[in-house]
Amino acid sequence: MLRLADIVAALGGQLLGDAQREIRAIAPIEHAQAQDISFCTHTKYQSQIASTQAGCLIVPPALADLAKSRGDCIVSEQAYLYYARLSAMFKPAGVNPVGVHPSAVVALDAVVHPSASIGPLCVIEQGACIGAGTVLASRVTVGRGCMVGANCILHSGVVIGADGFGFAQDAAAGGGWVKIAQLGAVHIGDGVEIGANTCIDRGALRNTVIEDGVKLDNLIQIGHNVHIGKHTAMAGCVGVAGSASIGAHCTVGGGAVVLGHLTIADHVHISASTTVTRSITQPGTYTGVFPIDENAQWEKNAVTLKQLSSLRERIRHLEKSLIK
Repeated sequence: MLRLADIVAALGGQLLGDAQREIRAIAPIEHAQAQDISFCTHTKYQSQIASTQAGCLIVPPALADLAKSRGDCIVSEQAYLYYARLSAMFKPAGVNPVGVHPSAVVALDAVVHPSASIGPLCVIEQGACIGAGTVLASRVTVGRGCMVGANCILHSGVVIGADGFGFAQDAAAGGGWVKIAQLGAVHIGDGVEIGANTCIDRGALRNTVIEDGVKLDNLIQIGHNVHIGKHTAMAGCVGVAGSASIGAHCTVGGGAVVLGHLTIADHVHISASTTVTRSITQPGTYTGVFPIDENAQWEKNAVTLKQLSSLRERIRHLEKSLIK
């Protein structure tokens, strides 16, 4: 249990209400009870404030009067960030014990910082390095020569340093494929979090690089020689093909694809399911999703799209004839 006074002392914010109120948990606003704390971060959800049973709400200044009228609240300029920091205060102790689990396999020349936590059935191969305070959940593999920085979290099933997808076709041998040895590694900075079953391939000649503060969701594929800048975040099922370079402070929505050898500038935001087929040199939000529709109507629209090129040429010829 935490008193509201303890929360505000640790995290700041303006408390409007009973400083001695005890809080047992954080709960969704629609399910919260008298000993729970919840949050409402946007005016479009303000109708939930009147109906919630939460003992305390975290709100931005725009919702302070409304929240105060129904009970205790903490006012913060960045209410969602306040909730994020508060969540750490409710995390159970001992979830990630320091040290190497007995079932983990660690190469003799691998370097694991004494404050790191290596979970069950992890594999850390030769020459790999794991930084201070980093947590590897169960069944994480860190490949040969790969480096993971300090205070990172790698969730179950993550594979760092699998071979990149590199093959050369041998026409003289019936079109078979010859594997290109992947000679680089993966370098991951500090404060990176990588979701379950995400794979980051080692580079072919140079390293694949994930800079500080990057956040990757579950089931993401990062190809060889990719470079991702600081504090970029990607949602689930994103695919980034080899040698793409993505800037700092970018976001990539779920299911989006970035083709290989492209460059994306800092502060670019890619909408979900978008396929990025060209480099992006200016900050902004980019979307390339064909809207969902009833199937028969979608097929008609798709046929029309196929005709756009010929229609454009017909319009050009028509314009030229009118000018004459």
